[in-house]
This record gives sequence, C-alpha cells and structure tokens, in this order.
Amino acid sequence: MRRIYFLAPNIEITHKIVDELRVQGIEDRHLHILAKRDTPLKDLPEATEFQKTDFIPAVERGAALGATTGLLAGLVGLRFAGYAIAGGPILGILVYGATIGAMMSGLAGLQVGNSKVKKYEEAIEQGELLVMVDIAKERIEEISKIITKHHPKAEFEGIEPLLPPGY
Repeated sequence: MRRIYFLAPNIEITHKIVDELRVQGIEDRHLHILAKRDTPLKDLPEATEFQKTDFIPAVERGAALGATTGLLAGLVGLRFAGYAIAGGPILGILVYGATIGAMMSGLAGLQVGNSKVKKYEEAIEQGELLVMVDIAKERIEEISKIITKHHPKAEFEGIEPLLPPGY
C-alpha cells in the first residue's frame, strides 16, 4: 500500500473526488481528509489521530530502540552471570525493552504533529483540504488520473509506503 498526499482547493471538489474514489472501490478507511479546525466535513472521512500525529513512526522507533537496549542489557547481564543463565531471560528482557520503548515513544508521538503533514499546514490554514488516499502501488496512476479529472492542478508530492504493510 502507498499513501498519496494532495491538496484540494475546497470542500466541493473534495466531495467530488471522494465520491469518485468510492465508486472505484476505495473504502472510507483508506481515505483521510484533514481540514482547518471547525470545517464541517459532512460525510467525508476525517483523518484520525494516527494520520494527524507521529504516533506510528514513534512506536516503530521506540520498539527498535527498546529492543536494542533490552538486548544489550541482557548480554551485559549474561556476561556478569558467568553465562549461567540461558537465552530465555535475554529474550524476555528484549521483549520487555521493546514494549516499554514502543509505549513511551508512542505516547510522545501523540504529542507531535505528523511530520509528513507539516508542509501542508499553511495551505490547510488558508482553507484547502489535505486528502490522503491509501491505495495499492499498482493503482497509483489510475487513481491519480481520476483525481486530476476533478482537480487538474493536484500535485502528488507525498507518495510513500505505508507501515505496517497489512494496514
């Protein structure tokens, strides 16, 4: 899956684009609209906290850092224990470190705006709507043509892979 980011100039064009994407089989869970605060989106799928913040990337970084720290702590503990303990405690410390790292980083990530969305903040404050569409890599060109049919000036700057892939 890939996420396409583009700006729509107003709510009417956004409605036309979203309706067309729905006809093409794209479900609302793969459509995310971010607008200026207090903009009535009506039946448009609003972006959730996961799209508005850096929660997911922060969890990923925290899990990796926590797992690495847990592994190093386990190896140090193994060295001082004279290799008397088996691999089970090391694995437990690794999992514990990954869990704590993911939780702490995730909580911190909820407080930080999405770094991918930051470059669109000024346009959003001026009344434009940021549309994020999650689609299969093979459909990018097809969906881009549908979007440009309604909004010829749309620029697809933010095509990026989605993590985790099963999302």
